[in-house]
Amino acid sequence: MLVPLGVHRDLIRPDGFSNDTLAEALGLGKWIDPKDEEFDAKAVRTRLRALHQQAEAECRGERISECLDNNIARLAELVGLSEVECRILEFVVMLNNERLLTDTAEWLGQLSSARVFHVLSLLLDIAEPDVRAALSGRGALAKSGLVSLDSGSHLMLSGKLDLLSDKFADHVISSDADPISLLRDTVAPVARAELKLSDYAHIDSSLAVLLPYLRKAHMSARKGVNVLLYGAPGTGKSQLAKALADKLGCDLFEVAAEDENGDPIDGEHRLRAFRAAQSFFRQQQAMILFDEVEDVFNDTSSVFGSKSTGQTHKAWINRILETNSVPTLWVSNSIDCLDAAFIRRFDMVVKLPVPPKRQRVAIIENACSGLIDTRTVDRLADSEVLAPAVVARAASVVLAIRQDLAAPDAAAALELLISNTLEAQGHKPIRSASTDRLPETYDPAFVHVDADLVAVTTALIRNRAGRLCLYGPPGTGKTAYGHWLAEQLGVPLHVKHASDLMSKWVGDNEKNIAAAFREAEQDGAMLLIDEVDSFLQDRRGARASWEVSLVNEMLTQMERFPGVFVASTNVMEQLDQAALRRFDAKIRFGYLKVEQAWMLFCRHCDALGFMKPSVDLKARVGRLDRVTPGDFATVVRWHRFSAIANTGEFLAAIEAECGLKEGGQRVVGFV
Repeated sequence: MLVPLGVHRDLIRPDGFSNDTLAEALGLGKWIDPKDEEFDAKAVRTRLRALHQQAEAECRGERISECLDNNIARLAELVGLSEVECRILEFVVMLNNERLLTDTAEWLGQLSSARVFHVLSLLLDIAEPDVRAALSGRGALAKSGLVSLDSGSHLMLSGKLDLLSDKFADHVISSDADPISLLRDTVAPVARAELKLSDYAHIDSSLAVLLPYLRKAHMSARKGVNVLLYGAPGTGKSQLAKALADKLGCDLFEVAAEDENGDPIDGEHRLRAFRAAQSFFRQQQAMILFDEVEDVFNDTSSVFGSKSTGQTHKAWINRILETNSVPTLWVSNSIDCLDAAFIRRFDMVVKLPVPPKRQRVAIIENACSGLIDTRTVDRLADSEVLAPAVVARAASVVLAIRQDLAAPDAAAALELLISNTLEAQGHKPIRSASTDRLPETYDPAFVHVDADLVAVTTALIRNRAGRLCLYGPPGTGKTAYGHWLAEQLGVPLHVKHASDLMSKWVGDNEKNIAAAFREAEQDGAMLLIDEVDSFLQDRRGARASWEVSLVNEMLTQMERFPGVFVASTNVMEQLDQAALRRFDAKIRFGYLKVEQAWMLFCRHCDALGFMKPSVDLKARVGRLDRVTPGDFATVVRWHRFSAIANTGEFLAAIEAECGLKEGGQRVVGFV
């Protein structure tokens, strides 16, 4: 660099050296701070030229280090580098690893691409056309990502010739090892899966196509094989990629998202790493995992319209999706960040929802073995947004301190951690133990309906399908009957309240409704939607298009659902007329008849440990013309906070509860 390229003038100045360390390394040390004579720049330049000629004669054919030679030879075999490409790679590694060489190159100033070709030709004694070909986009260096020429701007030499990663030069010159280990901050082998494909039964239909397609792709060396896996965080997307690789018996390599220091790698360098991986593993039975694709497709937060890395490299990405040699699994939490032009180039797009309840139960049992009882497992599994990763993380925390916690405390701690995570994700926490549970005192004899519930239940058990609309005043037992019916059918029960499905975003309500029906079908569950009037409002009074589309979606899902669907409402008169025609039976739940109220009163007194009610109380019970099973349940809950001593106080509390209703008896307060 100093002599043939004429930059020795920057080193040797009239009054001394600009870099004493470099002068010493070159054998010019005696001119550093001369004692007996002034600095003679001309003599120093003459000596430098002589040293250059001597070095050229003595060092021709010398190699820098055996380690570097071995590593470059391995990389050459892996990605198919020519001799010229190996020489250039060797030089760029040294340029990035030797400080004095880097400092000297700075004196070359900012270079154009043409100037870079000339510099390398002179320094490496390679014909300039060969250098140009080696650094072209079609060369193995560029395709593998090992060395990339920045052709868009004038930069210093080290900036124009960009290595695969910041740590790559150090790895290549100091680690005589397997080439994959040299790429450890770029791509890395993935650990074996913790789950099996059997844990993904809820996407069996997709796996039935995906698995044989990937197997065929490996057998035929098919190009352009790309699969997009997306879904909410924690739904097992990366684990699915690992499970697929295990099933296919192939290696899985992940494009790194962070370097050895834990610092994030930007989208452009991740794309280069992906391109390198395509070259590294094209001759192996392998797949590539590109997790967190948001780093590439949604890595700009500018309000000034700047493009993401994906948009900037759109043509290249489209081309690589059509021609990549190694099948790739792309993983994202959302597809909103992907341009439609990218999405259509994926062979398959697979959404991973939160597993259905039966699988959530198995996941919770496996992760929380010995921490919680069966009833708590079932209650936790009721949350349709509870992803496997959330359970695993909470369980790992509780297990770490298990010896410091009593059994009830461990269960409470687990539930606390899960609820806090769900709330932080914008979901509702785990419901309390008393929510949506069938009361122990429940008996269908204690509901007043205008139909034969025994006959209805028998028919549903026989047919395993049907659509019921339960309507009537609040507390009359509609939801409780739904729970009891599911027990008689022997199937899981999925309960949805209006607050579970309603969203402030247009279009989300329809998605939530479809998801509720889909999950119930996957679980073989009975679906109960409470306050169904929120979704089946009469369309004749609609004031916005989304109100109509909401009803349409609900009706469509009702018709498609193959199992038992139960809807409950307090305001039957507000339902859409078309919806009413789609129900097989509409059952009205009313206030309790006198005999029912008395029997239920006696049942609760017995459950609370009171003496058998005296006959004179029956007349007072008979005057409760608007009493419901819900009134009894409310008073029993109140009993936990303010103890009721006897049957008289219990009845007085029920009278007070009924008196609060519009048109009811005005009885105020508790005795």
